[in-house]
Amino acid sequence: MTVSATARRTVRVDLGDRSYDILIGPGLIAAAGREIALRLKGRKIAVITDEHVAPLYLDGFMAALKAEGIDAVSLVLPAGEKTKSFEHLISVCDSVLAARIERNDAVVALGGGVIGDLTGFAAGIVRRGSRFIQVPTSLLAQVDSSVGGKTGINSPHGKNLIGVFHQPDLVLADTDVLDTLSPREFRAGYAEVAKYGLIDKPDFFAWLEANWQAVFAGGEARIEAIATSCQAKADVVAADERENGQRALLNLGHTFGHALEAATHYDSARLVHGEGVSIGMVLAHQFSARMNLCSPDDGKRVEAHLRAVGLPTTMGEIPGSLPPAEVLMDAIAQDKKVKAGKLTFILTRGVGQSFVADDVPQSEVIAFLKEKLPT
Repeated sequence: MTVSATARRTVRVDLGDRSYDILIGPGLIAAAGREIALRLKGRKIAVITDEHVAPLYLDGFMAALKAEGIDAVSLVLPAGEKTKSFEHLISVCDSVLAARIERNDAVVALGGGVIGDLTGFAAGIVRRGSRFIQVPTSLLAQVDSSVGGKTGINSPHGKNLIGVFHQPDLVLADTDVLDTLSPREFRAGYAEVAKYGLIDKPDFFAWLEANWQAVFAGGEARIEAIATSCQAKADVVAADERENGQRALLNLGHTFGHALEAATHYDSARLVHGEGVSIGMVLAHQFSARMNLCSPDDGKRVEAHLRAVGLPTTMGEIPGSLPPAEVLMDAIAQDKKVKAGKLTFILTRGVGQSFVADDVPQSEVIAFLKEKLPT
């Protein structure tokens, strides 16, 4: 594949009268006021962000809104996965209502996946549905969580089990902000980029194997990788918005990964989402090989690439102890993709050949986990 020479890219999510644009490229926070004013009937905005993002981008974002005559208030929340809670959901809803945000106004998520998921949930339930704009500031959020309308918070029973589908009206993915991410955060987001190649784009995965260093360095390769990822997700969402079928493919690696996140109590010092997905994608390929669905070489190839970029690929790399296989199995059994008590996994017949596998035997999963857990 070739890298586009266009500095800014637009990906359209085609959902009829709820369609929206994903703008990708540099300088979009500075241009946010103009882009939002073009699409917003109301003139008031509530901006939700966190204590890591606010010092970097909140003032500039608010200034961009003010320049277009848009009134805005802001709420700064603690950073981290534990913010996706009922406590903070109530705080966001109350702040939006106190600001007298009406349905033609908008609620903006300025932050990573945690802020996007939480804010989107609040926007989906305040006044029975308010307009919502995503301004994702992490690579993971730009290529995954900001697109597609999945919102929610966590429960002690599992990740993202409480939420609604609520599509944004606009996504502004400013690629400049990615330069301020820590190497760990950027690598975690890259796991979701690699995922799109592993689902059904083997050529994209091969391109990433050859060009990942350029993606990490920034510039055209990074924009291309983000745009390709967003287009892949947009196509799936347009075909299956509420995950009744093939949208489940987007969860490659997530069934194992979410169980590991729950097992670490969402402690980001031990494991962040993209790291869980990285380990989960390797496990999905290894489990597929165990079930004689693909070659063991496919799992080795996936592991080699993710390890090359610096991502963890085994459960033994997670700091601290993990619970036994049966406890991990309990977390997997709470997964949103379970239907009528039957386990649904995203498995693969090879790199770029993932599929939805229904009714995977629990006994096989437990035996596999016992083999892979560190001793």
